[in-house]
Amino acid sequence: MRFASLLFALISLSAGQAKQVFTGTITDGECANADHSHMRMGPTDAECVKACIEDHGASYVLYDGKNAYTLSDAKKAAPFAAVKVKVTGALDSAKKTIQVDSIEKAR
Repeated sequence: MRFASLLFALISLSAGQAKQVFTGTITDGECANADHSHMRMGPTDAECVKACIEDHGASYVLYDGKNAYTLSDAKKAAPFAAVKVKVTGALDSAKKTIQVDSIEKAR
């Protein structure tokens, strides 16, 4: 019985997180709530996001209105700076990171 419990626990851990769809705005870790008024690193919010990423080493995040989640794939996030999007991926809730499968503009 003990072996079966251990085996079930290992299988559960290796199964990984289920994919979900998250909706929010692509921003950066410096302006994680998508409010760029205090940084204003460029004439637009998108320019501010890009400057914080490139010049200050920030990470791309998805802000859903309440929470900011770090995005695992900067290349997929970059074209959507300051844009409302749908991100499909698996959430690591302990690290508040989304393992990105895809990003598309929200309608």
